[in-house]
Amino acid sequence: MLRKGLEIGNKVAVLDDVLKGEVTAILKDLISIKTTDGMIFNFNEKELVKIERDQHELSKYSDINNDFLKEKISQPKKKGNLFKKQNQEVVMEVDLHINKLVKSARGLDNYDMLNLQLDTAKRKVEFAIQKRISKIVFIHGVGEGVLKSELQSLLNKYPVKHYDASYKQYGLGATEVYVFQNKPE
Repeated sequence: MLRKGLEIGNKVAVLDDVLKGEVTAILKDLISIKTTDGMIFNFNEKELVKIERDQHELSKYSDINNDFLKEKISQPKKKGNLFKKQNQEVVMEVDLHINKLVKSARGLDNYDMLNLQLDTAKRKVEFAIQKRISKIVFIHGVGEGVLKSELQSLLNKYPVKHYDASYKQYGLGATEVYVFQNKPE
């Protein structure tokens, strides 16, 4: 079996996580790594990548006068705006895809991910009610429809009206929510 050149003593990084460490044991596809803080973790070899050179070693060779780098630095930074204006109306867009809510979904099962997505939706609805934002668009994707149906159950508990968002703008995987606003007294 061809191994990615991993041997005991190699420095490795974990894909889809922020862990780095040194290989301490190899048993078939299971590889044990020891992190810098002394913790031992086991991973499948497909989850690891060998670190040939440390980042600080590479950075001393980088050319700060590189034209491409200068161009990237000079470009104005685009900020992801949560609010968009549509026909003079403020619309809050919330992407409920799990990769937009957490850095890594590693270790989360479907139940945990669904609860995280629903908690996020609940907080956003309550925020919109409190701040008098009349429209929210939840982008949830198509999938098997579990998140969409759970989202609809959640929305039924609030003074809102919900329906499928514009197919032209969001495709099939979005729900638009209209928040009923009481007039201030």
